[in-house]
Amino acid sequence: MVTRSTGSWYDVREIADGHIWQCRLKGKFKVLGLKVTNPIAVGDQVRFEVEDSNENFGIISEILPRENYVIRSSVHKTGHGHLIAANVDQAILIATLVFPKTSLGFIDRFLVAIETFRIPGVIIFNKLDLLSEEFYPFLQELMDLYSGLGYQCLATSAIEKEGLEEFEGLLKGKTSLLSGHSGVGKSTLVNVIAPTLDLRTQEVSSFANKGVHTTTFASMFELSEDTFIIDTPGIKELGLADMNAEEIAHSFPEMRALLNACKFNNCRHINEPGCAVKEHVQEGTIALSRYESYLSMVGGADNRK
Repeated sequence: MVTRSTGSWYDVREIADGHIWQCRLKGKFKVLGLKVTNPIAVGDQVRFEVEDSNENFGIISEILPRENYVIRSSVHKTGHGHLIAANVDQAILIATLVFPKTSLGFIDRFLVAIETFRIPGVIIFNKLDLLSEEFYPFLQELMDLYSGLGYQCLATSAIEKEGLEEFEGLLKGKTSLLSGHSGVGKSTLVNVIAPTLDLRTQEVSSFANKGVHTTTFASMFELSEDTFIIDTPGIKELGLADMNAEEIAHSFPEMRALLNACKFNNCRHINEPGCAVKEHVQEGTIALSRYESYLSMVGGADNRK
């Protein structure tokens, strides 16, 4: 199992005994059906040949079929995706309402990215200690919105030790992807429940109100038996890799429920008459913020009537 990727070398953990090998790819790999900048992701299972047993070096010869994966569009190569992680049991987004602020659009893009494989999604609203009393109704509104769509929500504070038992509990016995903007407190939360890992943390810049990247490469850590987390570099933007409007709409559970309710089978839910999605937005049964996120993803915001 690949536990760390540096772009050219990979830490590969033997499943039988946990021994770590330093491996590289054998030639050029092409993943069938995927145009990606990184053919291997943390969480992948691979086969390798021993190159030097004394130095623990190996050469990866095969990538085994994936149960699932999370991908985003590459920020460096147009038309390509970048694999974030593979073979995960759940994907956890750490979000903050202040310092730094996680936009609802970013939350929705993350959820769309994991819906392709119906990966269970969890949203953790962190840094409760920084919220003034006026923010709490908004926080509750968001938690009600997303939990109503089937995503587990949790509010936490590493400083005030709030929600930490629940956070630790939802990780137990699973392989979990942890993601979010830099500075939202991923590493701090993990360090509280697993201090021996001692993940690097860094303060948010008060000048830009944005986090500084402290995680350079995706890495997998073992918290306890059968409990793993994949810590990813702080994501500034989350572009959707090669998804059309229909696929994006199907990745919104509330829109998927109206699959056959629109007047036209090819309805894009923008300007078309008889659109059930727009009717539900007007009635308030689909949140306006979610619909606006959808329009942003399909590029239809400028065409909305």
